[in-house]
Amino acid sequence: MQVVIAGAHGKIGLRLAAALAGRGDVVTGVVRNPDHGPDLERAGVTPAVLDLESARADELAAVLEGADAVVFAAGAGPGSGVARKDTVDRAAAVLLADAARIAGVRRYLLVSSPGVDDPPAPDRGEVWAAYVAAKKAAEEAIRAADHLDWTILRPGSLTDDPGTGRVLLAQPPVPLGKVTRDDTAAVLVALLDAPGSAGRVLELREGDADVVESVAKVS
Repeated sequence: MQVVIAGAHGKIGLRLAAALAGRGDVVTGVVRNPDHGPDLERAGVTPAVLDLESARADELAAVLEGADAVVFAAGAGPGSGVARKDTVDRAAAVLLADAARIAGVRRYLLVSSPGVDDPPAPDRGEVWAAYVAAKKAAEEAIRAADHLDWTILRPGSLTDDPGTGRVLLAQPPVPLGKVTRDDTAAVLVALLDAPGSAGRVLELREGDADVVESVAKVS
């Protein structure tokens, strides 16, 4: 499989990239910072340096040529403000969808967030509200794109604990909870192997079911 990951140096993206490359897939990682290239190369991933906040769809489409699937795992990060929640978490996800259309790539996995179906709690502040709004708008745009075979994954509160290989994966609503980044990456790998998961919005939490079996069940 040939996969392009937007946000490949992030905590989920790098785990996913390494897992795919480690099993022999051809992986390209889109990153903004050229200093992140060596980390990707050590994981067996080809870096593509491109700023998703300023790039054109045709520029990104050139990176996607020949790909079987794309994964949006980018994010503005916890230190960013309201404006970058929109330019990264929404607009860059839409840019990737537009580039996929140009390049003829149908399979699209979007890493989203729980809570987008509900109004954000007022006590979480304007940055959190902007983040939730951006994720919701990205989901809506991807779901409306008839040129995509999309799957939307909403992992819970992410931890750096070692993965367990066992999760709860279900269509919403699902209670809030946590999940490891290792297990999130493993679920993304399994989703890429499961075309029947297209058209699904899935919540991910820690749980008791095997990752592959969980993906097969929702597919």
